[in-house]
Amino acid sequence: MKTLPFDRQRLEEITTQYPTPFHIYDEAGIIKCVQELQAAFAWNKGYREYFAVKALPNPYILSILEQLGCGCDTASTPELMLSKAAGVSGDRIMFSSNDTPAAEYVYAAKLGAIINLDDFSHIRMLERLDRFPETVCCRYNPGHAFSMTNDIMGHLADSKFGMTKAQVLDAMATLKAKGVKRLGLHAMLVSNAMETEYYPRLARSLFELAVEIKKKTGVELSFINLSGGLGIPYYPDQEPINIRLIGELVQKEYEKTVVPAGLELSIYTELGRYITGPYGYLVTRVLHKKQIYKNYIGLDASAADLMRPAMYGSYHHISIMGKEDAAADHLYDVTGSLCENNDKFAIDRLLPEVEVGDLAVIHDTGAHGHSMGYNYNGKLRSAELLLRTDGSVKLIRRAETPLDYFATFDFSPYFDAVRREMEQMEEK
Repeated sequence: MKTLPFDRQRLEEITTQYPTPFHIYDEAGIIKCVQELQAAFAWNKGYREYFAVKALPNPYILSILEQLGCGCDTASTPELMLSKAAGVSGDRIMFSSNDTPAAEYVYAAKLGAIINLDDFSHIRMLERLDRFPETVCCRYNPGHAFSMTNDIMGHLADSKFGMTKAQVLDAMATLKAKGVKRLGLHAMLVSNAMETEYYPRLARSLFELAVEIKKKTGVELSFINLSGGLGIPYYPDQEPINIRLIGELVQKEYEKTVVPAGLELSIYTELGRYITGPYGYLVTRVLHKKQIYKNYIGLDASAADLMRPAMYGSYHHISIMGKEDAAADHLYDVTGSLCENNDKFAIDRLLPEVEVGDLAVIHDTGAHGHSMGYNYNGKLRSAELLLRTDGSVKLIRRAETPLDYFATFDFSPYFDAVRREMEQMEEK
């Protein structure tokens, strides 16, 4: 069953200072998750987690993870900047992008980040740098050779990401000839996998390719990046994956394939959803009840605050605070206020009887929640809060204002007009 790190009384106290909607993250849960992950891969002396910044791009969160020894997986200049601001530097930054402008490679190289190439042709981009990197990684796409897929990533042969095996072999030989000292191999094949066998199967595939690379090119890889893809239990009756068992199974594959080949590989992961997803909550207030052909519950949050249900049809559990033990015997569609009919957090969801003014908590929004927000319909993005280990609450991102919405017009009289309007509203 789904649990919460706060009760209705505590949440009402928080809303007196921070109006809904907002995302709130459980620091204790995030720390515990990272420590369990690191323990599962402690058998590999070079192991490192590179947190996927796209999942929760907040420097306060990144700083917590940096203190736990994590690096950052990035895909753009702003994500590189966020990592640097949070104290992450050098080879603790992985730059895994695609269709990348040359300037972003330049900045990544300046920070000393490990550049993960998505295509063979991108080697030419590195040649434009003042100095060719000493460490480079290549992204592999096995196509039909790897059968595990899901609706989020789709079939690998249709994926725009990564290189074929032949291209990887050519890239490794080419990079070695250019003087690269440390080479790595990366693959991101599935998203939100709940199968225990995903990481071991992926590891086996990459370990076998590492051996093949050594035989055919003479390149001895330094690291294998298993990337992300491990899932979380969005449904209340799902069990979380067993990270300790997954670590043990990856170790068995390592000892079976890597050790006999005389290789010594550091294992990297790039988990985002797994680390912060279950420890984030979208807190929102019920504004309206509507009865037409169906019963609707209207919230002060919308898909602009959490787009996964609208984009993927994803399930997110909803708790009505103070009614956790009440019978879920009322059928509702739970909606936001966007002028789009897919702005629904739940369709035909059984909940306790809901009243206007109730606090609703949408679970598992700690990854790809706030970070996927947008301003359609002029909606302003919500605040982000951190529930500290001592029980206190810290603001880690304020809610947007109309001035933020108009910020890119700061060169024009329209920005000044909005600023005057806001000043008049405050005076009243």
